[in-house]
Amino acid sequence: MQIYLYNSLTKTIEPFKPLKGNIVRMYSCGPTVYNYAHIGNMRAFLFADLLQRVLKTIGEFDVKWVMNITNIDDKTIRDSAPGSSVWNSEMGNQTDNLMDNLLKFTRYFEKSFLEDISKLGIRLEHFSAMPKATEFIPQMQELIRKIIKNEIAYISEGSVYFNVNEWRKKDKYGKLYKIDFENFRAGVRIDADQYEREDANDFVLWKFKKPGEPYWEFEIDGVICDGRPGWHIECSAMEKELLGLPFDIHTGGVDLKFPHHEDEIAQSKAGYGVEPTAFWCHNEFLEVEGQKMSKSLGNYFTLRDLMNRAIDPLDIRFAMLSAHYGSTYNFTFEGIKSARKARFRIQDYIYDLHDNSVTGNISSDMIASIIDETYSALATDLHTPKALAFVFTFINDNPANKLNDEARRKALEFFTDLNNIFDVWKIESKPIEELIIPSEIIDMAEQRLQAKKDRNYVEADVLRQKIIEAGYTIKDTKEGYTIEQK
Repeated sequence: MQIYLYNSLTKTIEPFKPLKGNIVRMYSCGPTVYNYAHIGNMRAFLFADLLQRVLKTIGEFDVKWVMNITNIDDKTIRDSAPGSSVWNSEMGNQTDNLMDNLLKFTRYFEKSFLEDISKLGIRLEHFSAMPKATEFIPQMQELIRKIIKNEIAYISEGSVYFNVNEWRKKDKYGKLYKIDFENFRAGVRIDADQYEREDANDFVLWKFKKPGEPYWEFEIDGVICDGRPGWHIECSAMEKELLGLPFDIHTGGVDLKFPHHEDEIAQSKAGYGVEPTAFWCHNEFLEVEGQKMSKSLGNYFTLRDLMNRAIDPLDIRFAMLSAHYGSTYNFTFEGIKSARKARFRIQDYIYDLHDNSVTGNISSDMIASIIDETYSALATDLHTPKALAFVFTFINDNPANKLNDEARRKALEFFTDLNNIFDVWKIESKPIEELIIPSEIIDMAEQRLQAKKDRNYVEADVLRQKIIEAGYTIKDTKEGYTIEQK
């Protein structure tokens, strides 16, 4: 089935086709591992996961999915420094070796991140690679040399800056995000990895070392530039190394359009001579109870915070995937409850499909059109709300006990494919639940057995009645008794 996606570059929904054969090469901007990822971050990763699953299941493509780990930037350096309040004993002991501290610190939060996304149903085996920025320093340095050679970057006090004004003479700067250049001042430099949308000035490719920072050796035409990479250059180098340019799809949150993705486009083309990708796919923001998520408002949540409130991560996954990725998602606790009910309603229907004791007269031909409509909704810019509306129409109009054998088989095949995308249900038949009898019920049963042995039948009857009132039945056997739940 043809896949259609909204392309942030052209601002239209376009038919998607891989650049080479049947393989989709997809790059997703991953986490900066300086703390636990919050649920706003998680929406971006769930969106990328949804996209690659739809490409595989409905588009029938092979997907090579790369997501980077940013383990060197302003924040990771700041919070791994000696005396950091974020450091904890599980990271090990801090030493005088700043690089060692950085890697210990970021490894801890990388591990936490992988645990969190796994609980959200993002399968680690689906990734082709999850590269760390610190593993690709030579490739970044090589790209920087190319940009300097092409006279689109310059050195100032040991740092290297991308010359936006010079680049604008050759190509457009502002392809993803409309930039107001009225206040643009040529030569004004930005050293921070992250900055305001209004700051369309020269951005840093490489930062000269500062006291108390880890650094790598770097010499350019005899100039000592020992230091570390800027944030934007990291992705460009890893994309080229692991996927080749141009690749098929780049994903990320809308907050990354500028400066991060805009700078990726500029520096990749300035150095490699080609833009990274033709398809840019961005998910919208997440709010909490109708407000921007903020620690000061008390509505800032990590997955761990929500799990401590006894919320199932799969309910969070289903709730987020139930909203269209291109619209702002309003996270509410009532919404999570509703998502849980909806999830279990579909789960119960899947269990019912395994019961073939009753056969109806609804044929596979009668359910084919709504199955096609569901797939079509997912294939058209991942419209999960429409797709799930079709699913519930399917359930309402086609009770499992009214399907004939062929239709039941077809329906199970359909829900299996659907679960390859949503991954929040069990497709096999309902497991037989092992009855766990409370200890106080067993104690009463033992007391009753002893009372009968002592011929104290009045006491035995009293205990039997208490067991019944607690919601259980007790039956005498040659071995003693059995207990069942009513």
